[in-house]
Amino acid sequence: MSWSQVVGQNEAILTLQAAVADAEKLTRGEPGPAMTHAWLITGPPGSGRSLAATTFAASLVCAEGGCGQCQACRTAALGGHPDVYIEIPEGTEILLDHVRPLTQMAAQAPMSALWRVIVIEDADRLNDRAANHLLKSLEEPTPHTVWILCAPSRDDVLPTIVSRTRHVGLRTPDVEDITQMLIQDCGVDETTAKFCARASQGHIGRARALATDPETRERRQQCLRAPLNLRDLPSCVSVAGEVFDAASAVADARADRLDAQEDELLKSRFYAEGVTRLTGAMKRSHDSEAKELAKDQKRRRKRLVVDEVDRVLVDLIGLFRDVLIVQTDAQITLINEELRAQVEQMAAGSSLEQTVRRLEALEHERRVLFAGGSPRTVVEAAMVQIKDPSVHSAHAR
Repeated sequence: MSWSQVVGQNEAILTLQAAVADAEKLTRGEPGPAMTHAWLITGPPGSGRSLAATTFAASLVCAEGGCGQCQACRTAALGGHPDVYIEIPEGTEILLDHVRPLTQMAAQAPMSALWRVIVIEDADRLNDRAANHLLKSLEEPTPHTVWILCAPSRDDVLPTIVSRTRHVGLRTPDVEDITQMLIQDCGVDETTAKFCARASQGHIGRARALATDPETRERRQQCLRAPLNLRDLPSCVSVAGEVFDAASAVADARADRLDAQEDELLKSRFYAEGVTRLTGAMKRSHDSEAKELAKDQKRRRKRLVVDEVDRVLVDLIGLFRDVLIVQTDAQITLINEELRAQVEQMAAGSSLEQTVRRLEALEHERRVLFAGGSPRTVVEAAMVQIKDPSVHSAHAR
């Protein structure tokens, strides 16, 4: 985990790196004004706010201040470091029962590093009781504990929490920043890099996946061809099933990789060289951690499916944005320039009003998805409304 992966955010990186440098001074009893106990990192989806947060966390527990190579840097973002905890919400709300264990954790001294770091992704999902409980920990910080909250914007977080955190704002990386990153980090040619940068719509993780995995590019093309295959209701359900199954397969493959890494980290912590069997307190501790890890992994797997379905919806929104650009003859670069013929065909075969309705329907289904709607049902509803934009979703509006 290194700062080079946080793309197009130079100002934010300098702020966080200065904080890491001053954090080390604080541990020696010296002044460190660039560091504080609570941070709020905001930015639009795909801007890298979670990556910035976990890189910051890793740097705080790294003996070298964020070398990107040591065990601490490699394990912090995966939940394998004992002094870094990352709370990833599963549902639409972060409840008091989720926050109470975090505040208890914050009261404990770090186990191996100089700091204990707690990251809360999607802090905008804190409900009132959870936010008020967290507020107490932010108002009376414990030594050597750092809170890092992530949210789309400051307006999405309780004002009293915002007032007790230091804000770092991220922006959507531009196409050129992402293009250069893909050329340097992924070794792709400029043409491929530009295509992936445009297609990602500013989402760094998506850009990397498109650049490095031909199957990801093919799945995206399959998704964008879907509107051409919608003839009637049965075809909508059939196409939706294919799209959803492809998204689920991607999510499961990623979850399998992350699970395997975490399982290996847990094993390495308890099974020293030559140890083949645990007994007593060590076994109880291992079994307890393994049980909690399994629960977290199950939650993450569900969340990854939601994320992949959301990417499908975002890709379709980008497609119909292009259709709208053609219909209005706007002088704006298409996201899907390589599909211009398909885009022009769709533009000629529908009205401006229908395109606007399709875009509104897709945005609505995104909200339903993150409000806890069934991912498969969301995809089905999206396909039905693409086929016939006069049809209202079964989801309540």
